[in-house]
Amino acid sequence: MRHEAILERLWPGQNVMSRPLGDGITNHNFLLEVDGESLVLRIGGKDTEALGIDRRAEVAAARMAADIGVGPEVVAVVEPEGYLVTRFIVGEPIPPERMRTPELIERLAPRLRAIHGAAPIPSRFNPHRVVEAYASTAAARGVRVPDDFAWAKEVADTIERVRGPQREVPCHDDLLNANFIWAQDRVWIVDWEYAGLGDRIFDLGNLSVKHDFELEQDEALVSAYFGRIDPAELASVRLMRFMGAFFEAMWGVVQQGISELDFDFAGYAKENFDRLRGIAADVRFGGWLDAAAAAAD
Repeated sequence: MRHEAILERLWPGQNVMSRPLGDGITNHNFLLEVDGESLVLRIGGKDTEALGIDRRAEVAAARMAADIGVGPEVVAVVEPEGYLVTRFIVGEPIPPERMRTPELIERLAPRLRAIHGAAPIPSRFNPHRVVEAYASTAAARGVRVPDDFAWAKEVADTIERVRGPQREVPCHDDLLNANFIWAQDRVWIVDWEYAGLGDRIFDLGNLSVKHDFELEQDEALVSAYFGRIDPAELASVRLMRFMGAFFEAMWGVVQQGISELDFDFAGYAKENFDRLRGIAADVRFGGWLDAAAAAAD
């Protein structure tokens, strides 16, 4: 559906100004001017339910984020499609190199704790199950699952086994750089379509791998988040970097059978499978497995 038709449904007869707002690689976004207010309309991409996205759960997560002051206000929801209209946050991107600074990590950690301490949301996200589902979906849509999947799945199963069951809390689950905005002297987080109840350490590891954190940045993150550097929690963050990259790799695989956007999803998947190899090849990886296992006993 053309976005003009959606605007007419929302504001019939009004002259709403709109322009594309830096499309992502799943959705289409538009900056709107309505009665002197700046808003964002986000239209979900094709067949995104195959990516495990539940638009009603996304709305609930976005409203939760707004309630705790981490995300923008939800102004309207286009039903039945579940397209979102949110308040536009006037701010600036946070470059990856700034995300790696101790100062920014200190500012971000309380925002993540607020998310993880918020009221439950009506969906779940377990990266171990998600990669399995993506493999099945890709195969069903005629996309060849890379040979690296079997190897990566063995490593993922080991990580899941040694860490054991984890308490479920609200998580964002997609903490890539484009989803952060610096405004009003704080960090804002947008794009809640993968949010669900899950493992908070996955959020930390996912943030880490998507910003190329080294061990010292993860130490700063664990210290800022927990108030101290807990060796077991640090080890789990380092392990869940693997799951963050595995999720991205399989997301790139399944998108090859879904998306109509002009993007090299095969290359994106390969890039992340290569990253997985690098993470697992770290000479400290076995020690992190041992530390996580000891903490779970």
